[in-house]
Amino acid sequence: MAKSDDSAKMPSHVDERLSLFDRFATYTSERVSKAWFFGVCAVLVLIWVPTFWLWPSIDGWALMINTFTSTITFLLVALLQNTETRAENATQRKLNAISDALVDLMDQLGADNPDLRRSREELTAAVGVEHRESTK
Repeated sequence: MAKSDDSAKMPSHVDERLSLFDRFATYTSERVSKAWFFGVCAVLVLIWVPTFWLWPSIDGWALMINTFTSTITFLLVALLQNTETRAENATQRKLNAISDALVDLMDQLGADNPDLRRSREELTAAVGVEHRESTK
């Protein structure tokens, strides 16, 4: 298939080995997306609320939970973004493989069909469009 963008990758071009960070991100993503993780978070908040009486000021009490939750959120966003990006890339590679197979089929069947040739050109142009499309 004649690709309109060299950056379009196929599933067979993927390295099967995940980095340590990728494995950790996947492991974490699988755990924090479960109901029990939400339950643990809710329990931590319920434990934190009555500690109001242990702090000399309300500012310190609020700062403690805000700092803790902001740090955890910041780290989880980075891990979940890694997992989401890898899933998006895998989906795109699968779509590229389907497009490649369809273009090959259109080549075989489209010699006498101008509509099929135009559709083939559109499909070929669409491969890799995610690298060229703007968010204007």
